Amino acid sequence: MSAGLLGSVRNLLDSLLGLARTRLELLSTELQEALATHAFALVGACAALVLGGLGLAFAGIAVLLAVAPEQRLAAATLMALVFLAAGAAVALVVRARERPRVFDASLAELQRDRDALRP
Repeated sequence: MSAGLLGSVRNLLDSLLGLARTRLELLSTELQEALATHAFALVGACAALVLGGLGLAFAGIAVLLAVAPEQRLAAATLMALVFLAAGAAVALVVRARERPRVFDASLAELQRDRDALRP
């Protein structure tokens, strides 16, 4: 093996290791961003559920107290149906929401690298 060929192989390996390191750093950054986003969303969702549940409970109690005693059963049934319908609607919206794929940027970079290496 000549010195020029050995130097070329070393340069190639150095370039490949540098490329791998860059891709791993990008992957790490994306993972940190995804975890921070999901943690914030989880805390916010829990707070919204607790506060919303308390608000609905107090609103329901207020409506039941405002309605005549002979109409309270009908009012309670109607409120329960409205709350169930609202819960189902929220569940459908959350389920239908499109979420971005995690590691999308890393996968795109790796695909560009692969395309560049193809003959």
